[in-house]
Amino acid sequence: MNGEKGISPFKAFTISAASQIGTGNIVGVAAAIGAGGPGAVFWMWIIALIGGASSFIENTLGQIFKVQNDDGTYRGGPAYYMSKALGLPKLGMIFSVIIAVVYGFMFNAIQANTIASAFANTFNVKEGTVGIIVAIIAGFIIFGGIRRIADVTSLLVPIMATAYIGLAIFIIITNITLVPSMFKIIFENAFGLRAIGGATLGTAILNGIRRGLFSNEAGMGSVPNASSTADVDHPAEQGLIQALGVYMNTIVVCSATAFIIILGGESIYADPNLQGLAITQNALAVHVGPWAHTFLTICIFMFAFSSVIGNYYYGESNIEHLGLGKTKLKIYRGLVLIMVYLGCVGDFSVVWNTGDIFMGIMAIINLVVLFKLGKISVETYNDYFVQLKAGKTPVFKVSNIKSLKGLENEIECWEK
Repeated sequence: MNGEKGISPFKAFTISAASQIGTGNIVGVAAAIGAGGPGAVFWMWIIALIGGASSFIENTLGQIFKVQNDDGTYRGGPAYYMSKALGLPKLGMIFSVIIAVVYGFMFNAIQANTIASAFANTFNVKEGTVGIIVAIIAGFIIFGGIRRIADVTSLLVPIMATAYIGLAIFIIITNITLVPSMFKIIFENAFGLRAIGGATLGTAILNGIRRGLFSNEAGMGSVPNASSTADVDHPAEQGLIQALGVYMNTIVVCSATAFIIILGGESIYADPNLQGLAITQNALAVHVGPWAHTFLTICIFMFAFSSVIGNYYYGESNIEHLGLGKTKLKIYRGLVLIMVYLGCVGDFSVVWNTGDIFMGIMAIINLVVLFKLGKISVETYNDYFVQLKAGKTPVFKVSNIKSLKGLENEIECWEK
């Protein structure tokens, strides 16, 4: 790890984690359990286990085919390896447009809407006021460029994750006698052996997969936009870090929310009058009292606001890939901030379903590409561990990877 030219591996990881760890971990998990029952949690875990492999492949490819900016930082992602490795620049441009719109506008509206709703319900602050404040703070950060984004996320992500997981551990310990039955409920519902609140096997699987994908984004082609900024000695290094991030996001953070809800009792997650955030709030209040609403609102702000920043950078990286210039980038930043404000004051419930559709489109395109290019990542993985087992510090050379033969001219940032 060096981080001398670009962003350190840890900071690159926190940018992607900032986007991944958001409302999906609190609101999305609650919605999945409310609609699909506790069994949805099991299918989230399955998606995470599968997603770790696809995450390694896409993030390793992102590192190999990244490019360097004028200020010494790097950028990359699916649009870059689609253009360079597959020789399909038009597909790369289409993917860039999708990410720039979906993450910069749609998903940021969702995150902002959750922040505004939480503050309105807990502190009785008007949504418009919250929208102005969030947009101003976000503007200060995103107009500062990738280095400021990395600095903020590297501070915010560890704090928010530690606080939330710490509370979940406390709740699990204080309810330790109920933990075996909690896992029993999860597995029974996962395979349709027991129906709770009308949940069936199909809804458990569907909601687990949907919310798992929304949370960890593995295989969708979004995370490589952040991880490609890292300055590392070997692409596999960042690929492994990001694969670990999938497990941290879903197995740890999403499970923390799920355990809080299920241990809160069936009367909460099976209540048809409670949805999304209200399920988590009520479950948390059962465990620690009324102050849970304030704590969760603060957590939501940190989770969702960090996602706004991370989502924005995904869009910026792809706007730069489209070659629209600095003026167009500034216009894009302004539009992102407008969407953040509109997300706070508008009803964006329909955006969740629309977001699921676009996630599916992104995943299909990217997974087909990963299937074609996966051998490059696998060979890069083997090269990394051969050097590691030999007692060397792994250093990447293009000539070591046979599957990159003929693509040397498309690789800018690594020793030929």
